[in-house]
Amino acid sequence: MGNTRRGRQNINMLLVVLIGFCVLAIIEIVYGQAQMKVERERLDLEEQNRQAVEELKEEWRSLREGSSVVTAESEAAPAASEADQEETPEKITKQETVKKDTKEEKKEEDAPKEEDDRDYSMQIVILGDSIMDGDRTESGAADIIGEQLDAKIYNMSMGGTTAALLPNDQYNFATWESRSLLGVVHGILGNINTDIFDGYAAGEVLKTCDFDKTDYFIIEYGVNDFLTKQIPNSRYLEGGDTLAIDEAHTYTGALHDAVSRLKARFPDAGILIAAPHYCQVFNGNTFIGDGYSLDYGYGPLITYARGAGYVAGQFEGERVFFFNAFEESGIDADTADEYLADGIHMTPLGARVYAEKLAKIIHNDYAPEE
Repeated sequence: MGNTRRGRQNINMLLVVLIGFCVLAIIEIVYGQAQMKVERERLDLEEQNRQAVEELKEEWRSLREGSSVVTAESEAAPAASEADQEETPEKITKQETVKKDTKEEKKEEDAPKEEDDRDYSMQIVILGDSIMDGDRTESGAADIIGEQLDAKIYNMSMGGTTAALLPNDQYNFATWESRSLLGVVHGILGNINTDIFDGYAAGEVLKTCDFDKTDYFIIEYGVNDFLTKQIPNSRYLEGGDTLAIDEAHTYTGALHDAVSRLKARFPDAGILIAAPHYCQVFNGNTFIGDGYSLDYGYGPLITYARGAGYVAGQFEGERVFFFNAFEESGIDADTADEYLADGIHMTPLGARVYAEKLAKIIHNDYAPEE
């Protein structure tokens, strides 16, 4: 009997242990399923957030009037250049010049604009890319410059343009098609057919601005020249070698040509060259490099900025000024998240910091006693 009782007790203990294991197994299964459900929900939420962000970015890009400086693309397609992007100017992804095509936008475009008959302190003409063209509201750099200086602004900037001619562009007035800085200058001087600017704000400025009344020209280019991977900073290479191309197909050569022609035609106007500012380049969400590290064969972006300073120095004593935006605008690796919307284009706060420093240079020349 004693043995039988002990046997039953052992069996009962085994049953208890087995039941305990079963309960633990069930708890583990339930807990695991709960974890899987939570993880699925988290992933779904992340995907929804990602899609929402992408939709907002796309909507923001589509609303921009003529977008932008070219942004770095995947290596599958050669880096979008301002030239390529005049048809297609993206976080540095692709951003391009686009024309308004909806009926509502067309109505707004065709609506008569109120005459601005204010008595401004000065007249400023801006030649540039999407840094000046991308935001034409009061939060954009061009309007902030006007506000700071009480200036009438004629903004001839066009997103998706370079200072220099692209490799296949010919320096021929009769067949001219480039909307680069050199194209804009020759349009102002009446050397080329200006129909190439139809549909752009620059085309309207050409028809309405009396350039002889200009107190200052602001020239802002360089990021797109760099991102095309096709436009050298200069013909002259380290070591003494020279590229077999003409100056107009280089960044600094085009700047020099443009400044020379503007000074010859408008000798009393000041000219302010704004160097390209610090940028970060992305392929989608992948960081590729920044203005110090990324080099497409002609030096990083900072060399283009310093090249702009070199050009300004060639006109010493002729009221040609230099804004070293790359190193002195306040936009750098530490402030990029706050001042840059996509690695290249500025947030409203970045635009204000940039524009106020640029305006100060003009103010110091216009009213040095203040």
